[in-house]
Amino acid sequence: MTEARAGARTRVSRIIKARPEEVYAAFMDPDVLVAWLPPARMTGRIHAFDARVGGGYRMSLYHPPDERSFRGKTSDREDMVNVRFVELAPPRRLVEAVSFVTTDPAFFGEMAIVVTFDEVPGGTDVTFLCENLPPGLRPQDNEAGSRLSLEQLARRFE
Repeated sequence: MTEARAGARTRVSRIIKARPEEVYAAFMDPDVLVAWLPPARMTGRIHAFDARVGGGYRMSLYHPPDERSFRGKTSDREDMVNVRFVELAPPRRLVEAVSFVTTDPAFFGEMAIVVTFDEVPGGTDVTFLCENLPPGLRPQDNEAGSRLSLEQLARRFE
């Protein structure tokens, strides 16, 4: 695996055909969140969810068993994350502090994900700005995963 430099960042955006309030709500409902956030063929499970500043959620993302090219950060097929809500400003912005549950030092640390919801003609421009990526998380992989998640979010509304 090619390692990213510590503190790398990515930015991905997509227009979702819905009002900012509707899109923001998809981040605050654990049943809806787990349905669209796991990228591609991954699945997810929310272990805990507390929708307030200082709260957050713990989520496991599972790689499909037939995809042997992926190795989970928590276990062979699992990436578990702890997410803390740093800022909630409905329906325009949310800021999350995200850390992997792992024993691998390449994935230690806390990255920030700033999500903005800007009303535009035809919907909402949703942007993921991910900052301070841990060194083991390649920016191109993070960008691809963010793009896939936004595609799935868009399908919920289109």
